[in-house]
Amino acid sequence: MADEPVTLENPIEERIARAEHCHHAMKDYFFGEPVVRRLLERLRSALREASDCMVRTGITEICRECDLQEGGSCCGAGLEDYYGVSLLLINLLLGVTLPSGRMNASSCYFLGKRGCLLQARHVICVNYICKKITSQIDSTALAGLREKEGRALELLFRLNEEIIRRLREKGASGWRDESGYEA
Repeated sequence: MADEPVTLENPIEERIARAEHCHHAMKDYFFGEPVVRRLLERLRSALREASDCMVRTGITEICRECDLQEGGSCCGAGLEDYYGVSLLLINLLLGVTLPSGRMNASSCYFLGKRGCLLQARHVICVNYICKKITSQIDSTALAGLREKEGRALELLFRLNEEIIRRLREKGASGWRDESGYEA
């Protein structure tokens, strides 16, 4: 691992490069650790449940229509600034291919043609639901989605903490997670 910390102040391309370097160097180690592997599997399942719920409730379609027909997206440029190395590393461990460039100058670096390219998203992205959605989707359905998202976020937090702990045990240094905690 490089010695210089990569923080949220670094350009997103540098954070992605550090996450990819860590993934390449340590993915076999992480996949070989039962606790990490189990958390990854549980997180993957929780993310799938939340995503399926978004489709069932109609949120996915509302977002797609808004982006295509109204030319808007809540996923504006700058949201990627919240994504630190550890969250990007978790996405790589989940099998996500991180983009090598921004699709649209006014959009988040991680917004693709079919929505967010990430599976594990920052809490700010998960928690935001626009007025259009809240006015069209039943509050009971939204509460069910929030429950599933909460489970996924809890697992994401636990996995993030486990990965940072293991990186410190292995002597990895030179990067910090999104909270500024240096591993």
